[in-house]
Parts: sequence; structure tokens; C-alpha cells
Amino acid sequence: MAKSTFETSTSSSGEGSASGIAVRGFYDEKPAQPRSVAKRAWDSFKHNPDYHITPKGVVGANGQIYDVESAAIATAESPLARKLKGRHLQMIAIGGSIGTGLFVGSGKALQQGGPASLLIAFSLIGAMLFCTVQALGEMAVLLPVAGSFTAYSTRFLDPAWGFAMGWNYAIQWLIVLPLEIVAASITIEYWDSPISPAAWVSVFLVVIISINLVGVRGYGEAEFVFSIIKVIAVIGFIILGIILDAGGGRNADYIGGRYWSNPGAFNNGLKGLCSVFVIAAFAFAGTELVGLAAAETANPRKSLPTAVKQVFWRICLFYIVSLTLVGLLVPYSDPRLIGQSSSDAKASPFVIAIKNASISGLDSVMNVVIMISVLSVGNSAVYSSSRTLAALAEQGQAPECLSYIDRQGRPLKAIGVAGAFGFLAFLAASKKENEVFVWLQALSGLSSIFTWGSICLAHIRFRRAWRVQGHTLDQLAFRSQAGILGSWIGFLFNVLVLIAQFWTGFAPVKPQYGPPVTETSARVKNFFQAYLAVPIVLLCYLTYKAVYRTPFMRCEDMDLKTGVRDLNLAELVADEKMERDSWPKWKKAYKFMC
Repeated sequence: MAKSTFETSTSSSGEGSASGIAVRGFYDEKPAQPRSVAKRAWDSFKHNPDYHITPKGVVGANGQIYDVESAAIATAESPLARKLKGRHLQMIAIGGSIGTGLFVGSGKALQQGGPASLLIAFSLIGAMLFCTVQALGEMAVLLPVAGSFTAYSTRFLDPAWGFAMGWNYAIQWLIVLPLEIVAASITIEYWDSPISPAAWVSVFLVVIISINLVGVRGYGEAEFVFSIIKVIAVIGFIILGIILDAGGGRNADYIGGRYWSNPGAFNNGLKGLCSVFVIAAFAFAGTELVGLAAAETANPRKSLPTAVKQVFWRICLFYIVSLTLVGLLVPYSDPRLIGQSSSDAKASPFVIAIKNASISGLDSVMNVVIMISVLSVGNSAVYSSSRTLAALAEQGQAPECLSYIDRQGRPLKAIGVAGAFGFLAFLAASKKENEVFVWLQALSGLSSIFTWGSICLAHIRFRRAWRVQGHTLDQLAFRSQAGILGSWIGFLFNVLVLIAQFWTGFAPVKPQYGPPVTETSARVKNFFQAYLAVPIVLLCYLTYKAVYRTPFMRCEDMDLKTGVRDLNLAELVADEKMERDSWPKWKKAYKFMC
């Protein structure tokens, strides 16, 4: 009887402290020992008990039907840790993708097209990307799902296209990791380092993988610091560039628009301009990371719109203004712009402009910034590819083991796969280093174009389905400032870039130095280096379409409910409107833009 009473008091107690002591005293048990730091770290890698393995219904019982609803549920309820804060997301938006594309790739663009083509191409690609990121922001605030834009292709376009885009994006970033590590090792050669490139590859690979093993918070903090360094460097270059162009350098030589007259504003005519479009697209790759980070943001409704708007300022300030100054300070005929490869820091127009000003030591500082930028993009590559692989696995479009997520919210096995691809960077120690770099770049070159075009088309289809299913635009938590027209502009512009790349692929721009590409074998090689991503995407799409016979999504059948943030939108909008009404005019203008 006493035992029964004792059990009742123990089980009914909500405290668990006093009764727990009584139980241990009754049976003479020792209190549980606190776990050591090493034990807690080890346990953090264990399987997350709350994570969702993709339901069996993702591929129908007959193996021919793709269960869109099950896949939508799996990705919407992803257990990826939502630990990114607003400041992380804003810095990812501002400086996340600033890397070799801006600092080094712009040199090749300047050499092939001239300063005017450089400015026109980057401005148009920037405008297109602003529309794209606005569309992505609208969908990501409403449906912040793991895998983000690839999941939107599955929901709103065609599951087969979602599969193709998911693997296209995963392959892009899996390849970018060794690509950027090779670029970092080449950057070290600026100082004529006697240390083997393989040693530097090892160091960079360990640093990048370690940051991602810390978890999403580690990625966010690292990108926060990297982005601040890059932003300060670009702003510093802009100030220095204005001073140098106005004749404030050591030589007191006023430059002005001299190089726009001699050797000229354009090089290689229309073909030169088209070739710069492709380089600009590569430079902007990673802008969509704002949407991928949406699933791991504590409050996407509040932080994501701000980050999306700040993309506009990154495009204007860090690309357009800095490249305008580059075009003023460096002539496109400068032989140093050629470089050994497209990752050669010696070919950076930023470094060349500083060296032309005879400012000792500052070129090395700029080179350090380039190396940090390269590592930042490599860090983003592991983050992006691992999250995309985990999302594909949850949708049943990749091996199920890749959906493993540990207790800290890390897609551990997907990170392992991404890290394994990083070992390709050891090819940097070979004599074919530059050729390896070119072919790795060919695999990821056009991937961003497909990603951005799919985002715009998914938004167009989403808006139509939203209207067909009886919803109004007032029900959207965040509305794209560019609207549906902006998505059409973004989609069509991506198609034009693909056409331009096809043209410059089989009929390349004449090199500034050396013979033109005329031999058939050289033309074929050049074409596949420019267009290799296209057959890979088509192969993924057509194979999946043929095997599973997936349907094109009709507006009335699209899932607009699963994964929608549970928000009392009417109340939130009313509170926000009341708060906005109390703001002074300057703050209203600031919040509209930022």
C-alpha cells in the first residue's frame, strides 16, 4: 500500500525534483552525472529524433507517379535549425556572393567588352536579379521551406524540373567548393610562395568544413565577418578610386574618362557585350542565397524583406559604382588583364588599379581581401550544396541517407558529401591546374541562369495559382516590389543570356593577344566549356520525366497551404501599419528602400 502511495506522489508531481530525490533515495541510486563537454559534442552529432524521413508515398506504389503533396510536407516541416538572425541574413544579402566574379572575373569582362560593355552588362544583370530576388522573397516569406527555390519548381512547375533544378544547383555548389579552393591557392602565388599549393588546399579545406560543422550559426557568424571585410574593402576602393581618378595619386595625374576615349569604351562590338553578360551572371551567382537561408531564419517575415531590399544596394554600390571606377582606372588593352586563369589575382583590375597608383603594400592588402572572398564563397558552397542535397533527399529525389540531420540541425551526411568534393581541389598541385579550373567552371557556369529563370517562372505560376484559388494579393505577407512584370522581365532576360552564351560559345570573341579560335576541335572545346551545364540539366529533366511521368502542375492543383507560416496576418499588418504611420517621412523612405 505504501509503495502504491509513493508511486502516485512521484508520478503526479510536476516538479520532478523532490520526488526524483525520493525515488533515488528509496532504491539507493546515485544521481545522474553531468555530461562532459566532449560527450555533449559527440551526442550533438547523433540523429535528430524529430526529423522527418521522406514518406514512402513520394514516389507512387507503381513507381510512376510523383506524390507532390508528400514531398511538400516533408520539406515544409524540415528540422533544419532556424538559428539565423536578421543581421546574418542582411550581411548574406549584402556581401554573401562577392568573390572572384567581381574582384577577378571583372578583369576578363573588361578585356573582352571594354568599360561601357562592363557597365551595361552588369547593370542589366543586376536589374534582372533585383526582380528575381524580389520574386523569391515573396515566395520564401509565405513558404520558407528547405531547399527553397528548387522546392518551388517542384510545387509550381513540374516535379521533374524541380529534380533537374535541385541537382543543377547542388552540382553547381559542389563544384564551386573545389573551384574556389583552387582559386585561393592560385591567389597565394601572388606572393611567390614556396609552399606547395596542396598544403594551402589542405588548410583552406579544413577551415571551410570546420565552419560548417559548427552549424548554421557558425556559417552565419563566419559570413557576417567575411561580408563586413568585403564591404569595407569595396567601400575603401571606391573612395580611393575617386581620389585616383581625380588626380589625387602620387603622380597627381588626372585620369578622368581618358580610357573611354583611348583605347575606347567598347571592345569586340556586340559579341563583346554578350560575352560580358555571361561573366556578369557568374559574378552575381549566390545572390539567391537569401532565399535558401529562409528556412533557417527565426522570423522570415521580418528579416527576409529587409535583406531582399538590401540586395538592391549591393548591386548598385558594390558592383556598379566599383566597376565604373575600374573602367576609368584600367584600360581594357592592359595585358595584365589576361592572367594565367580566370582566378589569377594578378589579373584583378582592382589590384592593377592600385599597382598603377604606385601605392606600396596596398595591392597585397587587396589580394588578402580577394583570398577572404574566395574562402567566403567556398563556405557558402558547402552550406548551399548540403542544404539542397538534404532537401532533395527529403523529397525522394536523392539518396535517403542524405536527409540525415543531427541534433544541432546540421545535414551531416550532406556536408560530408560536399566536403568530399572539396578534395578535387588537390588537382591544384598538378601541372594542369588552370585547365582543371576551366572545366570545373564550365560545370557550374550556366547553373545560376537556370536557377534564376526557374525562380521567375515559378513566381509567375504561383501568382496565377494564388488568384485562381481565390486569394488576393493583400493576403501575402511580403509582396514583390517588381511584381509579376518584374518576374517576366527576369525570365526573358535569362533566356536572352542563354542565347548570348550559345552564340559566344560556338563563335568566341577574338583574343586580345594570340590567334583567334578557328579550328573545329578548338571551337567544340570552347563551346562545351561555355555550355556544359545545359546538356546536364536536360539529361536530368528528361530522364526523370520519362521514368516517373510527372505531370505539369496545373494552377488549381498547386499546393498553396503546406508549409505556410502560421501568422495572424491581419493583426500583424494592422500593427505594422500603425507603427509605420507614426514614423517620420525620412524613416518611411529609408524603410521603403531598406
